[in-house]
Amino acid sequence: MCCFAKSILSVSNTHLFARLSGNGTQFLVYQMQFKSEQVNAMILPLPTALPARDEAVRFVSFENYDHFFPDLNAGFPTDSPPPTRALRVDSKAVKKLEVHDVGQFVASFVPTLADFDRLDPQFVIPKESWDKIPQYSDYGFAVFQLKELSGKPHPMALEFPTRWRDRIFFPTVHIHDGQVHKFEEFDHILYAQDAAFDKAAGKYLGPTGTNSRTGLVRSKGSAKEFMKIGLAKGFVESDLLVHRMKVRGRHANTDIMKTISPDLVSQSDWIDPTRRLLAFGPGVLALAGLAWFIRRRTRVMSGRSR
Repeated sequence: MCCFAKSILSVSNTHLFARLSGNGTQFLVYQMQFKSEQVNAMILPLPTALPARDEAVRFVSFENYDHFFPDLNAGFPTDSPPPTRALRVDSKAVKKLEVHDVGQFVASFVPTLADFDRLDPQFVIPKESWDKIPQYSDYGFAVFQLKELSGKPHPMALEFPTRWRDRIFFPTVHIHDGQVHKFEEFDHILYAQDAAFDKAAGKYLGPTGTNSRTGLVRSKGSAKEFMKIGLAKGFVESDLLVHRMKVRGRHANTDIMKTISPDLVSQSDWIDPTRRLLAFGPGVLALAGLAWFIRRRTRVMSGRSR
């Protein structure tokens, strides 16, 4: 997901890992390469269980596991490392909420849209602005302030109480300069774990061998064979396989979900690179409004400081 608080020059090489814990939470790990002209923040929408509390999200530092995604990729032997493409983007983009120092990030969880006025002033969002944008009206938001202006920081990791016990959620919608387009350029690799995927996966067919039931490529062996399980801090299940999908090129601009179902073929809403993603809906406009108001607030504050 590429929703930045201020202008961003480029973002690429995005990787996400997700797994349901089985205890009502979802693990999410996110990493990308970026370049910005100024200190920036990235915002991830989360379908948190309601009511969401300030302490609902657990942020975890992966500062000591910068190689998390290369290790995941190692589960698919003979696959060459993906090329890095710098995707140009156009975005220019409080009882105070707790601030977490998580390695190369400063992170906060915003339980509801109404709670943005409890964050740093540059993230103040008028409550009435969201009255006509229902899709994300009851979401929570993880806000990561990037400490550097460019580079490939270590993965962002968090665990949140999910409202969906039967589906895995990936925040992948793109918001640039407050503008939302039905289609965007993707440069994503998605990884997931679940016992249902393992059961349906069949034998290993190579790094490009997509299973017809899951729509995913399974790893050759279980995660413990190629991951540093101790450094993953419980996010990765050692005895499960890892399942992967590459999403590159032009696709419908939306978040991605995978339903965990006994019938993975008929019930799957995982994207297929040859067809549209989930339907583009009004909820995406909520994040556009967020980016627009953040950018506007930043300009107003900048003018006052002169």
